[in-house]
Amino acid sequence: MIVIGGGPAGYTAALYAARAGLSAVVLEKLAAGGQMAQTLQIDNYPGFDAGIDGLTLGEQMRKGAERFGARTISAQVDAVSLDGAVKSVRAGSEEILGRTVVIATGATHRALGLENESALVGRGVGYCAACDGMLYRNKTVAVIGGGNSAAADALLLSRICARVIVVHRRDQLRATKVYHEPLMRAENVEFRWNRVVEALVAGEDGRLAALKLRDVQTGEISIERVDGAFISIGRAPETKLFAGALELDGSGYIVADETTRTALPGVFAVGDVRTKPVRQIVTAVADGATAVHFAEEYLAAQGA
Repeated sequence: MIVIGGGPAGYTAALYAARAGLSAVVLEKLAAGGQMAQTLQIDNYPGFDAGIDGLTLGEQMRKGAERFGARTISAQVDAVSLDGAVKSVRAGSEEILGRTVVIATGATHRALGLENESALVGRGVGYCAACDGMLYRNKTVAVIGGGNSAAADALLLSRICARVIVVHRRDQLRATKVYHEPLMRAENVEFRWNRVVEALVAGEDGRLAALKLRDVQTGEISIERVDGAFISIGRAPETKLFAGALELDGSGYIVADETTRTALPGVFAVGDVRTKPVRQIVTAVADGATAVHFAEEYLAAQGA
């Protein structure tokens, strides 16, 4: 089994495959854990009563899979051939052959692209309210965006934070109507319409202290003091490698149902890269286990 991507979904698939007696190799271009490795504090993954940082959790997942014989290759996948009984994955000068492929390439959060944005991630700037919202209990936070993700984040944070400021470049939300009424009704949710974030302002402690906003209609500049900001302008799935080979939905995610099976026999999509309603660490690891179950069924049917 070739697993492309070493996040929680990928390493769970490798763990289950190795324990089932399959030969499993994980191809990961960066660090174990994928996007999770960038999270400084994870409190919503069961089993860690004091929480855990994403890099440590990713390393523990890697070691758990390798304990049963899974291998990790640090490499960027350049090309794939997924048709037929034997699939091929090329990483640099190396070609790896396998009877099954699990795609666990994930999705990256869309960034604002501001100068010090990356430096402030984990220091007041975040991309997942469900992951990090509790860090701002009874504090003031901003949600940047106006789609469904931003609206859902604002609603979640309104139950945790003292004050939630929604910053949106238009004069109304793009989110579906189901979100509008509860957001308008929430007493601690405020809106900054027709505004874009010009800059993220850091305090003397190196943490986010304020947002510099620009009114897109008047050009007026204002400063909004916040304890944290969640950037909720969507995600970009890592699926360019599979365009034309697999069916993608309108947002670019691989079409695969709860079995994780794609339209190509022996090819599975797990974690954030597939079409699904909830993208969390726990749903990713569930996908990894599910993929191996159906991979075993596939191999048995092939007589392998």
